[in-house]
Amino acid sequence: MIIKQEEIWGWGKAFLIAIVLAFIVRTFLLSPIIVDGASMNSTLQDKERMIVVKIGEPQRFDIVVFHAPDKKDYIKRVIGLPGDHIEYKNDTLYINGISYDEPYLDNHKATLIDAPLTESFTLFDTPVKSETVPEGHIFVLGDNRRYSEDSRHIGAIPIDNIVGTTNMVYWPLNEMEIIGK
Repeated sequence: MIIKQEEIWGWGKAFLIAIVLAFIVRTFLLSPIIVDGASMNSTLQDKERMIVVKIGEPQRFDIVVFHAPDKKDYIKRVIGLPGDHIEYKNDTLYINGISYDEPYLDNHKATLIDAPLTESFTLFDTPVKSETVPEGHIFVLGDNRRYSEDSRHIGAIPIDNIVGTTNMVYWPLNEMEIIGK
């Protein structure tokens, strides 16, 4: 069997195009991430694999991946947007003085024998040390509030440090799902 030079060139072009497309998708649109730790339990579990979408601005209650100060990537939930006044009182979230339900915490709260899941605080009690979330930043919390290193410890997150949003678990296959807000 003789392979023609045109056929080799055709396969080579297809291979090169596939590599360039994969690079573009991975760099600018989508990338995988592995959940590391228990800070997002019970919503996400350690070692689950997710897809990060790198386009669009994060919205309140989205799950985001960001570059943390310790040079690692963290996965947390957006609670406060720029200009928001954030406060927790008696395990209830208040944003700009309005209480919000957090249904993604219900399963975790149901397992607690000693409440609360989220201790009371204001932004002044965090490294933010401000009345509102600074412009160009977001305030994030892990769903496992008792065991999460989040904005209560590391401060508001610059929007420029956000890798993207994520809501799709693809591994393990038997736990594949789209996470709602």
